[in-house]
Formats: sequence, structure tokens, C-alpha cells
Amino acid sequence: MIEIGAHVVLNPVFLAPMAGISDRPFRDLCAREGAGYAASEMISSDTLLYATAKTRHRIVRANNGLPHAVQIAGSQPGAMADAAALNVQHGAQVIDINMGCPAKKVCNRLAGSALLADPDHVRAILQAVVARVDVPVTLKIRTGPTPETRNGVFIARIAQQEGIACLAVHGRTRSDRFKGQAEYDTIAAIVDAVDIPVIANGDIQSGSDAISVLEHTGAAGVMIGRAAQGNPWVFREISAALNGLPIPDRPEQVEIGQTLLTHLHGCHQLYGEYRGVRIARKHIAWYCKGLRNATTFRELINKVENPLDQMNMVEAFFAHPDAFGIAA
Repeated sequence: MIEIGAHVVLNPVFLAPMAGISDRPFRDLCAREGAGYAASEMISSDTLLYATAKTRHRIVRANNGLPHAVQIAGSQPGAMADAAALNVQHGAQVIDINMGCPAKKVCNRLAGSALLADPDHVRAILQAVVARVDVPVTLKIRTGPTPETRNGVFIARIAQQEGIACLAVHGRTRSDRFKGQAEYDTIAAIVDAVDIPVIANGDIQSGSDAISVLEHTGAAGVMIGRAAQGNPWVFREISAALNGLPIPDRPEQVEIGQTLLTHLHGCHQLYGEYRGVRIARKHIAWYCKGLRNATTFRELINKVENPLDQMNMVEAFFAHPDAFGIAA
């Protein structure tokens, strides 16, 4: 059990906020499969963008019974505080601050994990946001700017001093991006250094991984990112492992297809026909990864422009992999 302000997370398996991926349909599916917590995709602190369809879609509350947590990113304390307040006005129950994204377009604006190189700036942002809103504020970081300048422990202490309610730590530095293997020694040191809940993130792909990372770090929970893409069932696997229960079997192909159809329907509803079909394509590729005839199937379905045709082709493929003349 993890307490984030007044919110109690019963299952310590978090879905990582992922821009362009962890939208409402995906969060709902992951929650259905056992995720105990799921924040929104990263949203810019530029409140002028809140009039755009892209941002409106990202702040839509999911239908999963979990706390409505919204992640914001930016570099200016005042703008971050304004964005936090605006999201609370729109129903956010938790504000999560992104200081972990390594993407160049984010770091070039001195946001995301670029902030870790300037602890005073980190403190200013945390102070401004925590002071502005009356909901819990959480923080996502990496272990530091570079392997030679890992300052995750120092940043974590600042976070606790400034009233951060929960801290998620990805076991790589900004310069590592997603290369190499995540390291957990720094996360363990952070757990030892602070009293707030720490969530371990990075390269956790199975129940055994989760158990190993929790034993190594002493973290309160784990956060799953890329391993959940096309695989929301990873949450029920990890939850079973953490509770000493038998690991559920990987779903049969028909069940995978039915889950994907639910996901596609959510995409089409949220984004509309044109954008929904296109956003769904990456999810289709993840769900069918490793299945027989998947390569040919993706080539065919990526040409489909209509939501109904997209769903019909998915249903046919997952029921009969040799459909539409796909060669064995």
C-alpha cells in the first residue's frame, strides 16, 4: 500500500506516463489488467496549448477508478505552477512533474531531465507548484545528468524538503537515454535517503524482474513503461508475482485480438476517425509483435483509412492468421 496524499494505491505497480502512448484508452486497459496507478501523458506547462485538441485529449480523465494524475513538463516555475493550477481546476487529483524525459525536443527547452543539472532550478519549480495547488504533487526523475554526475540522491532530498509526496526514479541518466541497462544502486541509495515513497522504473518486464528490483532497491513499488506496450497483461503478471500467486498464462491470440479491439474503439472515440486510425497503428504493431504473419498483416493494415475496416481486419487476423491471403 502506497499513500500519495489522501490517495491510497493498493497495488504498487504503476504505469509510466509515456507521451503519445499512455492516453485514456491505454490507461483504462492497464488498470483493468491490474495497474494500481496511471498518470496522464506528459503535458506542456504552456497553458496556451490547452486550447489544442492534442492537449485536450491528454488531460481527459480515464474511466478506471484510479486517482486522476496529470503529468506536466516545463522549465519556468511560474508557468509550471499555472499549469498545475489549471489542471486541478479541470479535475486533476494529483500533479506529477516530469524531470525524467530525455527527449532532445524537451531537454533543449531546459525541461524534463535537463533540469537535473540545476538543483536550484529544480527546487524553485517544486516550491512553486507545491505552493500553488492543494493536491499531492509527485515527481519523476532520472538518476542524474550523466553517469559521472549522478545526483539523484541530492535531487530526491530536495524533493522531500519541498513537499513532494512520491518520487519515481528511472535507473538511467539523461545522457543514457534508453541505452544499456538500467542500474538500481542509485535508486537504492535514494530509498535510503528519503522517507517518501520511491517507485523504481527501468527495464522491468516481468514479475521476476519486479521482485528482483524491489529486493535490490527497497522501493515501495515499480513503474512499467515500454514492457506494457501492446502488453497490458504485464500488470496482472507482476501483481501475481508480488503477491506470491501463480503467474497467469499469456493470453491466447483471440483474447489479444479482443483486447486490441477494445483499445482501437477507445482510440477512435477519443481522437475521431482520422487521427484515431493513425494513432492506433503503432498499438496494432505492438500487440501483434511475434505473432505468425504479423509482418504482412501490418503492411496491409497500415494502408487502411477507415475505423470499421481497421477493426474488421484486426478481428479477422487474430481469429485466423492466414486471413486475407497472408502466406504462412
